[in-house]
Amino acid sequence: MPGGELAALTPCSSGHVHQISFMAGPDMPEQIVWFIVGVMKSIGKYLTLQKLKNSEWTMKKFVVAVALLVAVMFPVAGLAAEQDVPDFGTVQKAAEQGHADAQYNLGVMYAKGLGVPKDDAKAVHWYEKAAKQGHAVAQSNLGNMFYNGRGVPKDEAKAVQWFQKAVVVLQKEAEQGDARAQNSLGFSYAMGRGVLKDDDKATHWFEKAAEQGHAEAQFSLGVMYAKGRGVPKDDAKAVHWYEKAAEQGHAVAQSNLGLMYAKGQGVPQDDAKAAQWFEKAAEQGHAGAQNNLGNMYTDGRGVPKDDAKAVHWYEKAAEQRIVEAQFSLGNMYTDARGVPKDDAKAVHWYKKAAEQGYAGAQNNLGFMYANGQGVPKDEVKAVQWYAKAAKQGEAEAQNNLGLMYANGRGVPKDAVTAVQWYQKAAEQGHTDAQKNLGVMAKKGVGFGIK
Repeated sequence: MPGGELAALTPCSSGHVHQISFMAGPDMPEQIVWFIVGVMKSIGKYLTLQKLKNSEWTMKKFVVAVALLVAVMFPVAGLAAEQDVPDFGTVQKAAEQGHADAQYNLGVMYAKGLGVPKDDAKAVHWYEKAAKQGHAVAQSNLGNMFYNGRGVPKDEAKAVQWFQKAVVVLQKEAEQGDARAQNSLGFSYAMGRGVLKDDDKATHWFEKAAEQGHAEAQFSLGVMYAKGRGVPKDDAKAVHWYEKAAEQGHAVAQSNLGLMYAKGQGVPQDDAKAAQWFEKAAEQGHAGAQNNLGNMYTDGRGVPKDDAKAVHWYEKAAEQRIVEAQFSLGNMYTDARGVPKDDAKAVHWYKKAAEQGYAGAQNNLGFMYANGQGVPKDEVKAVQWYAKAAKQGEAEAQNNLGLMYANGRGVPKDAVTAVQWYQKAAEQGHTDAQKNLGVMAKKGVGFGIK
């Protein structure tokens, strides 16, 4: 199934806004009050700042009550879905007043586009604010941004500096039982960021956090079991941890769980359950799941066959540059499946995929140019695209390229080169190429026979 590889580890707390750590005392800084207001608003129990200040409860009772409420509504793993994200305005106010947790959370919101348009530069800005206050997870995430060149120019030296700062604090917090720190430390060991890469230690810390209900750690522990990193490979245990994270709304875990059901790895093969999990992830915008769900609708696997729904999900994934979805969408327009036939749109999507190096799309784009479908006929461009695909071992393109050389279309006629490409395709079992070789042999051309 295209797009069917398990997703690898993702940066710590990459999609989660975590709850604030509350400390009871006679006074509560206004920025903490504002942050709590944001959390309360997000669960439909908004209280104004004035009401908080005038409450009959003592401040200590209020803090305990809210801490318990947050613990119930938002597990330690953090907020897994966009609808759980605290109110942006109140979080921003707390962040602007210097609260490190709020600054970190604002960074996550911008990095993932949760409640605000995605903006890596602003994510970096807020991560850095929190990081400079010693917020270890923000330091780790800021390191990831520098490492990947997101929102800032790629700078591995700066990334290492932030990773190393983070690890010092994370180690202490992880040993004290902080699930968020345990997860981030596990990621540091898994990726070798700020510490020497060590899968055993990574798994150890992921497991500590996962057992506390941290969704990102549960997902990462599933990956470790799926790939046999730091633990013996065990698909059943991978499924167990993916499911824990998936039930908390972790989109990548949902997608991976769908793959496990689709392939029957660690669970009995079940297309219906695969489709259910793909759909949950797809609805959260997971591009791989969107493509896989499109495939399920195309093939009628686990869902009734429905080309229109397949097109819907292919479009979602294609817009996120999933090359298989772009190719599939081109095919749907070519074959008038789920959409009216439209060769120009087919060419559009084939070109998108071809430019990413997808051999099947390169071959199909060559065909469209060779036959003037959706584009003006251009045999030179046809040969160029066939050649790109043929060099990647695409048998259909090898046969097509052979035909172009045999007939002098887009290139000077060259029987020897034609035979060479026919042979490559024929060796892969391409029946038309085998027939074309027979024709060339019968004519006595292309084999060095005079």
